[in-house]
Amino acid sequence: MRQSRAEILHEYGPFPSTDQVNGVTFDGRDIWFASGDKLNAIDPTSGVTTRTLDVAAHAGTAFDGQHLFQLAADRIQKIDPATGRILATIPAPYGDGSGLAWAEGTLWMGHYRDRKIHQIDPETGAVLRTILSNRFVTGVTWVDQELWHGTWEGDESELRRVDPLTGDVLETIEMPPGVCVSGLESDGADRFFCGGGPSGKVRAVRRPRRAATADVKPDASS
Repeated sequence: MRQSRAEILHEYGPFPSTDQVNGVTFDGRDIWFASGDKLNAIDPTSGVTTRTLDVAAHAGTAFDGQHLFQLAADRIQKIDPATGRILATIPAPYGDGSGLAWAEGTLWMGHYRDRKIHQIDPETGAVLRTILSNRFVTGVTWVDQELWHGTWEGDESELRRVDPLTGDVLETIEMPPGVCVSGLESDGADRFFCGGGPSGKVRAVRRPRRAATADVKPDASS
């Protein structure tokens, strides 16, 4: 297993009237983060807030290239990012969730205390696959066929790359003591964006150079 310590490239925030950063996603231009009763977009270059949407935003956030998906208590909301209008709602499996990601036509939801990641049908909320972890699961993201998730237990947090079929840990990035990971998203290249929970911050962390491993694509038929 490959292990390293996090290289924090940038810290954004804390932001006015934001006590908590929950889920995080990236639309190719702006970083979005959930803060309880709002979704907020910030420019990753300047850190300036560019937009806010008044929607329930209690946990994970995802972007499918056109829409935002947001965990709100026991449901997942599909949101038009231009207007903030909720276009559809599906139940969150088992009542709630933590992280949320989009990959190849499906949603992937972290289930914090159950230490699981569920692959979900975005139309019905049906669970297609479940991956077990040995740590509490916060944010979830896919990048270059790699499945990563955040952990947060006490004052310790990590980013973990796991085998999407077995859940085996392939790589870990250790965050500094006291720096938590509440949400996780890749920029599709060399950065992870990490929600900072009660710090009210979003952090950019360098993604390690890709290891030469034969990772598996997220195939909903598996």
